[in-house]
Amino acid sequence: MASLAGEDDPFKDPSLAGSSTPQLESQMQDSAVDPTLAVGRNASLTLATDSLIVLGTSLLVRHEGLLEARSSACCGLSLTPGQNKATRSIPFFNILWAEYSQDEEITIQYAHAEAKETVRPATIRYTLETKERDVVDAWMAALLHRAYGPSQRQKRIKVLVNPFGGQGKAQKIYNKHIAPILAAARCEIDVEMTTHNEHAIEIAKNIDVDKYDVIACCSGDGVPHEVFNGLGQKDDGAHALAKIAVSQLPCGSGNALSLNMNGTNSPSLAAVAMVKGLRTPLDLVSITQRDKRTLSFLSQSVGIVAETDLATEHLRWMGSARFTWGFFTRLVGKKIYPADIAVKFEVETKADIRAVYSAEKSKPPPNHEERPMPAMGTGLPELKWGTVNDPLPTEWDLVPHDRLGNFYAGNMAYMSPDANFFPASLPSDGCVDLVRIDGDIDRWTAIKTLDAISKHQFFDQPHVDYHKISAYRIIPKNQPDGYISIDGERVPFQPFQAEVHKGLGTVLSRSGHLYEARGP
Repeated sequence: MASLAGEDDPFKDPSLAGSSTPQLESQMQDSAVDPTLAVGRNASLTLATDSLIVLGTSLLVRHEGLLEARSSACCGLSLTPGQNKATRSIPFFNILWAEYSQDEEITIQYAHAEAKETVRPATIRYTLETKERDVVDAWMAALLHRAYGPSQRQKRIKVLVNPFGGQGKAQKIYNKHIAPILAAARCEIDVEMTTHNEHAIEIAKNIDVDKYDVIACCSGDGVPHEVFNGLGQKDDGAHALAKIAVSQLPCGSGNALSLNMNGTNSPSLAAVAMVKGLRTPLDLVSITQRDKRTLSFLSQSVGIVAETDLATEHLRWMGSARFTWGFFTRLVGKKIYPADIAVKFEVETKADIRAVYSAEKSKPPPNHEERPMPAMGTGLPELKWGTVNDPLPTEWDLVPHDRLGNFYAGNMAYMSPDANFFPASLPSDGCVDLVRIDGDIDRWTAIKTLDAISKHQFFDQPHVDYHKISAYRIIPKNQPDGYISIDGERVPFQPFQAEVHKGLGTVLSRSGHLYEARGP
């Protein structure tokens, strides 16, 4: 997985394009600013191509648990032993905030890499003696522009912490690894603990979408699933889902939303990614089963994957390894899950799927949001293909799959850190990617399949049936009971129908239009 520590990509937020703000004004003035700001007799700060260059000796101090660096020219400090290198480079991506106070003190806060997968806020401070304020203000504005681009600063975030997530450590993870990053970035935070199943649905259903920019879920994938559904249950569900972004700060055993959008399973790195994230439209999938309609953001599965996920709850102590173990034992055991399946195909061949992905990947990051905002009062879109209770659409053919081993429809690439099941998936192409595998493949092929997933070769396996589809119906048969998983949640073992809604939801991502995964 990609790591944020040391990344140097400045973010661009399409939601701000075309608006007249100090942030965009700084973009126009950036080229006129002297990139080097002298901050002492032997110290300077320079805006390089992709990072802030700190030149000059500084000493380290500890302050309220945060690492700080101050100019050695400053007086009256309690300094710890040791000096920083004379020259340091801080990627703009890691810059969280910068300000110039009335007492002529520069403060720059950034994400300091303490380990490969851990960052913590650090602070650089310099007191300027002789400098024109307008020059410093312009330089600081240029720094923030380099750090954020048009991505929204000081996001207003509703934080939902599932205290039962992460084997009961979610709250501790939030306090230690996430909250300091959000505070350093000057985000406005409103924290609430979830107390019971579907509590996040209630919170999202009643939330004032004009009060917040983001709902951040400190949890596994269950709380984001509830949040999407809670927003969708509002009278103006379509407006709410477009207005407020849903993000995940990984604190659970399944953290697929963070893996795909933030490129990491690390809470502190994910917090930085969310602070810098771009508003990104996300396809959502309506699932109809019996008389109930729910929204899916991640995946739907019947067969090996569903059973692997839901029947290994007792192995949660293994972490993400339980998915690998469960998948392996069922694959080599040649388990089959007979079903009748009808599909609305959009892209059928692997060559065409690869071409669609390559075309999207070649596009530059978006500089504006093309998706129109649904009007207030606009509810969820009507179902084009009806529900599972309606006659099968005439455009679809119901095909028996008597040897089915795995039916897996994914809206995102990564399902776990080592499982890039859907490498060709895109956030908003109006499709889910469908994988079907026969259950009676020989054991050697089954073992190679599992190995291919970890080596990013799954897509090219000849026995892996891979398509882009916009709707389907699946009817399990010849089994009195079994497992069906929707976003990792178990639903009744009964027929269901799925229909994709292009760009119905909103998330925050690094690129604005791609997942953080290796493509096909």
